[in-house]
Amino acid sequence: MTVPPPSGVPSAPADLAARLTAFVRALRTHGLRIGPAETVDAAAVLAVLGLAEREQVRAGLAAALLRTDGQRGVFDAAFDLFFPLGVGDPEAVRRASAQQTPEAADPADPGAPGPADLMDPNADPAARREDLRARLVAALAADDRAALAGLAGEAVAAFGRYGGAGAAGRPGSDGWSAYQTLGRLAPETLLARVLAALRAGAAGTGSDPSAPDLADHVLPDEIRRRIQGFRAMVATEARRRAAELRGTERLAERAVAPSTDRIDFLTAGRDQLAELRRTVHPLARKLATRLAARRRRAARGRIDLRRTLRRSLSTGGVPLRPAHRLRRPARPELVLLCDVSGSVAGFSDFTLLLVQAMRDQFSKVRVFAFVNRTAEVTDLLTRGGGDPATLARRILTEAKVMGHHGNSDYGSALGEFAERHLDAVGPRTAVLILGDARNNYRDPHLPALRLIAARARQVHWLNPEQPSLWGTGDSAAPDYARVVPMHCCRNARRLGEFVARLLPV
Repeated sequence: MTVPPPSGVPSAPADLAARLTAFVRALRTHGLRIGPAETVDAAAVLAVLGLAEREQVRAGLAAALLRTDGQRGVFDAAFDLFFPLGVGDPEAVRRASAQQTPEAADPADPGAPGPADLMDPNADPAARREDLRARLVAALAADDRAALAGLAGEAVAAFGRYGGAGAAGRPGSDGWSAYQTLGRLAPETLLARVLAALRAGAAGTGSDPSAPDLADHVLPDEIRRRIQGFRAMVATEARRRAAELRGTERLAERAVAPSTDRIDFLTAGRDQLAELRRTVHPLARKLATRLAARRRRAARGRIDLRRTLRRSLSTGGVPLRPAHRLRRPARPELVLLCDVSGSVAGFSDFTLLLVQAMRDQFSKVRVFAFVNRTAEVTDLLTRGGGDPATLARRILTEAKVMGHHGNSDYGSALGEFAERHLDAVGPRTAVLILGDARNNYRDPHLPALRLIAARARQVHWLNPEQPSLWGTGDSAAPDYARVVPMHCCRNARRLGEFVARLLPV
């Protein structure tokens, strides 16, 4: 079976290069660093594997194009658009899947989706929904991925279409929605029915379904994992059908979720923040390696003329091996001043965890948090154990960071720091201020920031908002930017680049 072409991409074998370059171009728009060498390697992979085995093509292209962790989600979503399993209605997809996995598409298997399972669109929607849910329970209980893929296609066809004739013919007003499909099908509510089906199957084999064992604890989590996998299949199918309407490259640019390191701190959801926290330690190891290399290079000072001349005696007076005066650069001290209010809590939380993971790179680290009052939270941050997901909440509840109200007040916080904690700043100290500088129209207290900048080796303000928003509404960012450098750090990648480039050695 040959993988059908996506909409707008040439299908002739001679034009396979056009499809590959469009795929690579889409990956680059999402921040994946893919050069000509990787693209040539990917073309060689396609030349060797062909298009007959889709999953082998996926694995081969991933090996050729991906170089760092955290990129596979973007790759898989784009691959499903540019190398889809089928084109058109779900029956075409089912036939393609059956050709690739014939053992999973046995016509004698009542759980396998077939042409008769595609219900009449004019049938009762409630009956159609219940039929799909019943077959979904059976497929989840059997963990039949081929049947689940077919059901995902049927569900999108039955419940995912919006617009069309009811949208007054407006261009771009119709399409396919995974959110709408899942909202109507509600697969997450089937957990109890799937567990009941599994226990009934266990009773049919003669085992005691009421016997308490490890399965009672493992099965619910396993079923939730299968339901999550089905939800991903629905999302993939909806994107595939939408790509046929609007063009693959356009949809790849807009509908593929960014990689973890490119998720904006201010718009990240709970699951995305949890994924960001999991990237802290790999990012910290990478940055620590870069800082250590910079320190080794910085240890070489000016050329030592006397030692260089002595060395040159062994080479006839030619200074082939210059000698340098060795420097012993001290590790810098670091002070963090973090806004932990609700608007930027995720950004501060991630940065605090990153600095905590890199604390060995600094001679001293002190951390201060504020909403409208400033309190030192170094001990709270370094206290053993604890769930990093609750870091911001622990700071808010255990440290005195709020006064009579819960709104951010950068002026009061900076003033209190300059008055009570200025001894933490010295000539070897790098100060990082984390926050969006939204001061709720209060006094920004610029003299306090000038006093901190005068004592520190350097001060940098990290702002998670995009620069076009600085100075809008209650933002005092332009005022603070006239005193200390302000940097846009909207995601983990930008933050990592800043730390690697600007932290002192």
